[in-house]
This record gives sequence, structure tokens and C-alpha cells, in this order.
Amino acid sequence: MLSEKLKNYKIILASGSPRRQQFLKDLGLTFEIRLKDIEEVYPENLQGVEITNYLAELKANAFDSEIKENELLITSDTIVWLNNKALGKPKDYKDAVEILKSLSNQTHEVITSVCFKTIHKTETIFEVTRVTFNELTEEAIHYYLENYQPFDKAGAYGIQEWIGLVGITKIDGSYTNVVGLPTEKVYQYLKNYK
Repeated sequence: MLSEKLKNYKIILASGSPRRQQFLKDLGLTFEIRLKDIEEVYPENLQGVEITNYLAELKANAFDSEIKENELLITSDTIVWLNNKALGKPKDYKDAVEILKSLSNQTHEVITSVCFKTIHKTETIFEVTRVTFNELTEEAIHYYLENYQPFDKAGAYGIQEWIGLVGITKIDGSYTNVVGLPTEKVYQYLKNYK
């Protein structure tokens, strides 16, 4: 369905995330992957969705001089938001332990922004999902980190992995958003794309 709607566009996904790549494939899209190494730094005054919007647009703007007519670039950014603080990808094993301890017995938000850019316009959408963890023991945290190594994931966890099966008691909102891309919002946006 979407591939027919977007047949006049060459879709470019600027993400190395295997989860985001799989989601676009699952939506029936044909796309090219283009990556740029971008320093993900944002102004300290930004909060929550302002951070992910800023970073998704920062990633898109890096392609300003390269986008051609009929190319549609998709970039994205996800953070875990807990107690008014952004938790990104862990720096190392020790940082991952601290992040997971902070999420234990707490409800946090997973915020993802998706930026769509052509040479004519840039638009950004976002999704917020609330996720509640039960108590995560030291043993469970170490088992998870050693066996799944989620160091490329915001908040140091993947909901689709072991920790999600044993640790998450409640989710309010989009499941795919927590995995890395709010597919239903992306689908609706692209379905109505002009």
C-alpha cells in the first residue's frame, strides 16, 4: 500500500538501527540506508520531546546539501525520560547498570521523534509511551547486560528482549515506539503524504 503511494519518492533512512530498518521493511517500503556520523548534542534547556525533535532534525539537516528532488529522508531519535532527565544510550557497562537501577520500580517515558525531509519541507512527528518496570534485582540486571548487551539502546534496554519479558509490568501507548519507531504514526503520516 505505502510503496504504491510513495512510488514517486526515493526513500532514504538515515539510521543504523536494525530495528528501525526492519520496521520500514515490515511497512512494505523499499529504501536506501545513508549514514552520517553526527554528534548528538543538544541545548541543555531542552526538555523531553524538544530533545528528540531537535536531534531528529539535526540528523536530517546534515543531509541538506545532498537531498535531491523526489528524495524523502527519514531520521529518528529516541530517549528514555525519567525524573525530568534524558537517558540516552549507556556509555559503558557500569553506566548501563546505573541506568537500569534507576528504571527499577519506576515509570518512565520513551519518546521518539521522526523527521521527514525533502528539498521542499521538513516535518517532525513524535510519540510518547509510558513504561513501568517492576523491581530489577542486581542479578537480573547483570544477567541481562551480559547476555543481551543493549549498549546501543536508549535507556539500556530493549522491550522485546528478556528484560521486557520479566521486568515490564505496564505499558501505556505504542509498543513499537519503545522498540524504536512508532510505526503506526509513521504509517499514518506517510499514507497521507503529499
